[in-house]
Amino acid sequence: MGLFSRLRTGLRLARGSLSVLRDHPHLLWFPLIGGLAGVAFFATLAGSVLIASGGRESPLLYAGLFVLYVGETFIASFFTAGLMYATREAFHGETPTVRGGLAAAWRHKWPLLAWAVVAAVVGVLIRAIEESSDVGGKVVALLFGVAWSVLTYFVVPVVVFEDTSLTGMFGRSGQIVRDVWGESLGAEAGVGIVTFLLALVGLGLSAIVFLVVPTGTTVGFAAFLAVAVVLVFGAVLVGETLSGIAKTAVYVYATEDEAPGYFSSVPFGRR
Repeated sequence: MGLFSRLRTGLRLARGSLSVLRDHPHLLWFPLIGGLAGVAFFATLAGSVLIASGGRESPLLYAGLFVLYVGETFIASFFTAGLMYATREAFHGETPTVRGGLAAAWRHKWPLLAWAVVAAVVGVLIRAIEESSDVGGKVVALLFGVAWSVLTYFVVPVVVFEDTSLTGMFGRSGQIVRDVWGESLGAEAGVGIVTFLLALVGLGLSAIVFLVVPTGTTVGFAAFLAVAVVLVFGAVLVGETLSGIAKTAVYVYATEDEAPGYFSSVPFGRR
């Protein structure tokens, strides 16, 4: 299947994901709560670390940054896990709930935390290689980062839906990627395009507000800024939700060999 065929597949995955979100709009709560929790965690810990270290490079600073990396990864994975669990319930004709999704994520908190720690270690390693003074180090870091992202693409759904060991989750994720790499790539591209278009619409509406509302005043400029932030943030929020839904759809197809009903028009490649 060629590049344009993959892109069409990705756009159909995005369209199917939009249908799921239309029927279950409360799925937006997962990335919303996760994003707010991540920002709160970052602000609290980062501020504490900077104050304690005095802003100077020290073991305390690096330890704090490592904990920050682990916490951010865990929070993002936790709420993504809840979203994916609720999404698969919707695929199977059930009525998903935010509470049910979060409860499922909580049941897998320790594997998710282990994944966050490993991801933090690898992230620090990639960053150390990237900061090497020679070009070769930066190239190695780039290739290593891409390979790691591909290998771990399905780690979260594997943790949520399968009982695997810490090392097994990476092997299983890599196996699924090999089976449906085209659909995975298409899903990322299709959702990315939809998110970009939504952001453009948000910026366009913001521009209309800028032209209509007298922004020369403090109130007018504040109104324009608020509209712009809300619309663009909304586009990103929808994009994050669509990404989780589309990834779950590809995972379900790869593991159950049958596309969810919302994605019956998607030409998944047969293995």
